[in-house]
Amino acid sequence: MLDLLITHATLADGRTHMSVAVQDGKITEVTEGLQAPAHETVDAQGLLLSTPFVDPHFHMDATLSYGMPRVNESGTLLEGIALWGELKPQLTHDALVERALAYCDWAVARGLLAIRSHVDTSDPSLLPVEAMLDVKKRVAPYIDLQLVAFPQDGVLRTPGGMDNLKRALAMGVDVVGGIPHFERTMADGAESVKQLCELAAELGKRVDMHCDESDDPLSRHVETLAYHTQRLGLHGRVTGSHLTSMHSMDNYYVSKLIPLMAEAQLGVVSNPLINITIQGRHDTYPKRRGMTRVPELMAAGLTVAFGHDCVMDPWYSLGSGDALDVAHMGLHVAQMTSRQGMQQCFDAITRNPARLLGLEGYGLQAGCNADFVLLHAKDPVEALRLKSTRLGVWRRGQRIASTPAPVATLNLPGRPAQTTLLHRG
Repeated sequence: MLDLLITHATLADGRTHMSVAVQDGKITEVTEGLQAPAHETVDAQGLLLSTPFVDPHFHMDATLSYGMPRVNESGTLLEGIALWGELKPQLTHDALVERALAYCDWAVARGLLAIRSHVDTSDPSLLPVEAMLDVKKRVAPYIDLQLVAFPQDGVLRTPGGMDNLKRALAMGVDVVGGIPHFERTMADGAESVKQLCELAAELGKRVDMHCDESDDPLSRHVETLAYHTQRLGLHGRVTGSHLTSMHSMDNYYVSKLIPLMAEAQLGVVSNPLINITIQGRHDTYPKRRGMTRVPELMAAGLTVAFGHDCVMDPWYSLGSGDALDVAHMGLHVAQMTSRQGMQQCFDAITRNPARLLGLEGYGLQAGCNADFVLLHAKDPVEALRLKSTRLGVWRRGQRIASTPAPVATLNLPGRPAQTTLLHRG
């Protein structure tokens, strides 16, 4: 007898009337119309069964700290960094863990079961690192939490910055990070990329670097990142996050840059909510949106994903851990409103970031982990339109969260008594 059987599901690739069979935490069969004895059977009623959402770029050590010790009034990246510096002396292990666990509860409720979080290594105490490693251990049964050693104040700009980062990796942090545009000079930024990529190659680690998070079209560290990825044979293991300067770059230069990135098989993470909020702050009108060139990068064959980046912290006052909210904003800013474009935006919060994180057993096919989300939508486009309710969230075949279907009661002459906002046309 099966542990779990999902029936009458629609999948993100368009297949309908599908059944998903689960045994011992694994998917054993995905086929049309399967009926079999199971301890639990769930009728999806034609709604969308998706792989879990994946956030490839987050800052869990800062989350839910909004207003501490004050609010970012300018809304700029630099004031946010300064504000985080003011907050760091007040941080405690228990408070960091408590806020992160509360956010992970939100994530599970939203069907977000894998997160790559950057954790600040600038302070020699490495307090945020210790706290996030504690969180990683605690949430392991229900969230894949991957940590990036992130030198927020610049790995070369900070005294002992490289030693701190190496200690964080030795403690169990998974990925090498960096922030070259925050080093003192462009030359130092390029040198930091070189050294960090060499460290990753030596240790066999992946790289995920905050890169060119600027409106300056001459901030071109992603070119250096692509070069060292190619030089060191790190193809497919390196991600450039943000890349907002590409929004402002000359088209001729970009026509050279994107092929170099594709040759190095760079991953790309755009953070639509934060990029359009922080960038363009020095513009009058027209104001630049600041988001990187998502459609063009996808068209060149690069793996592009959308991240949340921040939720209620020194850089961003809003957010709730909803990957559909992120993709919804991304498709608007990138003007990806074709059916194909909207499907690509859904992929940018599911299978694309899963590929960047190197998640094993991710997918809706036999042999994969039985992790999935039942959405109150009939396809990915409707899920984006409605930012759909997560009717059920499963981890290794066990339901770990559920939310009732959104049903509004109406009192209108000659009209139905209820509406769910689903379009049945």
